[in-house]
Amino acid sequence: SLLQELFCILMMNLAFSHEPGTAISCLSIPITLHKEGGPGTPETELKCGFKIGGGIDQDYMQSPQGYSDNGIYVTDIVPDSAASKAGLRVHDKILQLSGYDFTMVTHKKAVDYIKKVPVLYMMVARKGVTQT
Repeated sequence: SLLQELFCILMMNLAFSHEPGTAISCLSIPITLHKEGGPGTPETELKCGFKIGGGIDQDYMQSPQGYSDNGIYVTDIVPDSAASKAGLRVHDKILQLSGYDFTMVTHKKAVDYIKKVPVLYMMVARKGVTQT
């Protein structure tokens, strides 16, 4: 029905103005990223090929990208990197990484968590795809 459709649109828009720690219901895109490195590269030095911005300890009002909440966002992707090959895009909002809630995480914790595993299983929200 029209009411259900409007509710769905409202819920999808909430992914980009989310209050940390509150329940969120939106469509998300699964991304599996296998980090890259030469033979013998230690797991902690494998490259994922993207940079992030945001976090609950950051002031999103100061973000040069103009984000509307304290989420963790992809701010840069290296061409032909693991991130590029996995389908990650600049401005994707990382909602979850390997089961870890990224809607309520500091910037440093997000970076540390991304660095510690060789394969990243992410759920992301993408403007224009997971919301209208």
